[in-house]
Amino acid sequence: MSASSKMPPFDPADPLGIDDLLEPEDLAVRGTVRAWAADRVLPHVAEWYEKGELPGIRELARELGELGALGMSLSGYGCAGASAVQYGLACLELEAADSGIRSLVSVQGSLAMYAIHRFGSEEQKQAWLPRMASGEVIGCFGLTEPDHGSDPASMRTYAKRDGTDWVLNGRKMWITNGSVSGVAVVWAQTDEGIRGFVVPADSAGFSAPEIKHKLSLRASVTSELVMDDVRLPADAVLPEVVGLKGPLSCLSHARYGIVWGAMGAARSCFEAAVDYSKSREQFGRPIGGFQLTQAKLADMALELHKGILLAHHLGRRMDAGRLRPEQVSFGKLNNVREAIDICRTARTILGANGISLEYPVMRHATNLESVLTYEGTVEMHQLVLGKALTGLDAFR
Repeated sequence: MSASSKMPPFDPADPLGIDDLLEPEDLAVRGTVRAWAADRVLPHVAEWYEKGELPGIRELARELGELGALGMSLSGYGCAGASAVQYGLACLELEAADSGIRSLVSVQGSLAMYAIHRFGSEEQKQAWLPRMASGEVIGCFGLTEPDHGSDPASMRTYAKRDGTDWVLNGRKMWITNGSVSGVAVVWAQTDEGIRGFVVPADSAGFSAPEIKHKLSLRASVTSELVMDDVRLPADAVLPEVVGLKGPLSCLSHARYGIVWGAMGAARSCFEAAVDYSKSREQFGRPIGGFQLTQAKLADMALELHKGILLAHHLGRRMDAGRLRPEQVSFGKLNNVREAIDICRTARTILGANGISLEYPVMRHATNLESVLTYEGTVEMHQLVLGKALTGLDAFR
């Protein structure tokens, strides 16, 4: 048999043949999450976005728990114990629907649950993780403050010992899931250094007012966390970590999901542009037949599938225990930046229709402006890589 007869046909949806790198279990996870998003999110998300709400979030969380998508890369305590690549594929499919849905899953699993799983006591794990994995309890992660975003070491939230108790005071800002959470992982200064606290949402003095008037991540719950003399028992503190290593390791895990997720948003916009270019006619023929449009589509496809290949590579490194934080910065910086460019280029192909919620392009583009900033701004990831490349610290 000749070599040419063995050659598979070119697949426009997978031009690099990346699916050949996936195991049957990986493809099954991807297919399950894609089908769920197509059924439960895509028919409604434009309306949610336009109204600036995410109705039924608790029901969605329970359904995601049934899928095994909450804390899916963690083991035990009702978690799925999936591979890093499988978790990444799930993030891609969720964000192809909407960044807000992927954020719900990332904050639940990669921030709140991950913190308890890695740094919590056995009692904390048993108390919270099974209910969070099932979606019965939604969690949030309180690190960012109104005046201290990229500089968490300067946080003002403070926890002080009072006998055997802790008393927590402070404010956190831009907290996904905040006002619907049953538990918050809150990071605070203490006399011993920065510590994490597991704070039940019904604690006296704790509140989570929702942030309104957003022009991005509108189909997502975003809140402020307010702690006014919140009294916590001694066993509320995460016992296994002191210092910024705790929250930063959680962020690195969540950023990994963004590396994949951003490519989901990009894929959605790319597919919309391809479909539109084949049906929209100008000067008597589809605009997809024009050279300038094909050049745009080719460049978009290059960056989309290079980004997916990069995400896959980082996932394999994570599964092998060899993924460094600097490599996560590499992926987050590149993939979100390229995803935004793909969305903007798709908008030009759709013309005026590109700003309509009849199509997903503008929704993804505005969402990605938030994704570009949260869990490490462009500048922070540039400086992380700059320090790694030169050995010189530009943060101070």
